[in-house]
Amino acid sequence: MSDHTSQPQPQVPQFLSVSGKSLPGLLEAQTVLGKCRDIADFEKLNRLGEGTYGVVHRSLDSLTNRIVALKQVRIFDSDRGNGIPITALREISILKSLRHTNIISVLDVAVSTKDLDDVYMVEEYAEQDLANLLDHAKVRFSESEVKCLMKQLLEGMEYLHRHDIIHRDIKMSNLLLTRTGILKLADFGLAREWSSRPLTPGVVTVWYRSPELLLSATRYTSSVDLWAAGCIMGELLTSAPLLPGETELQQWHLICSLLGAPSVRIWPRMPSLPGLPPNHTPPPLPRNTVNLLEKKLHGQKRECINLVNELLTYDPDMRPSAPRALRHAYFTREQPAACKPEMVQTFPEIRNEEVKRTVEMKRGNEGPGGYVFDFGEGEGERKRRKR
Repeated sequence: MSDHTSQPQPQVPQFLSVSGKSLPGLLEAQTVLGKCRDIADFEKLNRLGEGTYGVVHRSLDSLTNRIVALKQVRIFDSDRGNGIPITALREISILKSLRHTNIISVLDVAVSTKDLDDVYMVEEYAEQDLANLLDHAKVRFSESEVKCLMKQLLEGMEYLHRHDIIHRDIKMSNLLLTRTGILKLADFGLAREWSSRPLTPGVVTVWYRSPELLLSATRYTSSVDLWAAGCIMGELLTSAPLLPGETELQQWHLICSLLGAPSVRIWPRMPSLPGLPPNHTPPPLPRNTVNLLEKKLHGQKRECINLVNELLTYDPDMRPSAPRALRHAYFTREQPAACKPEMVQTFPEIRNEEVKRTVEMKRGNEGPGGYVFDFGEGEGERKRRKR
């Protein structure tokens, strides 16, 4: 065993082992794999996309004859030989602890017997993601379909938040859809257990980033996921991004233009936040003080607009929780009712790599190279996040 073992190591899930011994965060063992699967058991069929920390392939499990999603754990060249990154360990650990219909499941962990730095998460497979359906297939969901998808998203969130997990990267490309209409919340590379200690504000793709994160708040709650859910709902209703800002400043202006500029009266904590990056300057407040969401969602029913408005509340303390949102009149009283998942329109998987790349770039997910480095959260670790 290497002398690295004398240093403090991250806690590793017990299922990551070689020859029956738990890997202490360092893949140093040169012996036969224990509880981890051999990557040779899987045949890669085609690339599906790229998560926060790794490339994902549609693959065939030769032992079960089952189609799975194989997500490679990205390890930087400078980190090779030092084992699985803490970010990947955290994602594996979180997903292994969760069991819910609307949350993607990690089935196994696979490692190459030739290169122990070659590590993969074996996840259940879903045929589509909502970003592709909107951008490539040009799908327009009906009222009952939108209600079904939002109900599933909020049920997955309710489960996560009940277990003190904040996803921190809710967006269309992370919402998968199976051929039976089941929505799966995926890509937990930025997910964290809630903590009272400071957290990095540089999370969530800009289109879905809440006002407090835009203003560099370091103490926040699961309400950041609910803001993203409001953006998702607006996008499903209009078949177009609700707030497609290219920078933090532009995103702030789009929010203020749609919802009206915030005031201390409706958001008392706003003046205490650091401000917009990179200089953390106080945010400019546009003159518009009128909420234009109803106009933006023209043709939608009253409770539908009300729920989007509540999810897009400036003050995070005033946003509804996932359970409260599920009890909203939009779901309980307003017609039409949510359709059954199997009635949601689905399409075959889009296998064209150029189409996938175009969708990712359009939505600010640039794939390889489209990352910035992020430091913080009291751990001194290096993390990658999508812009």
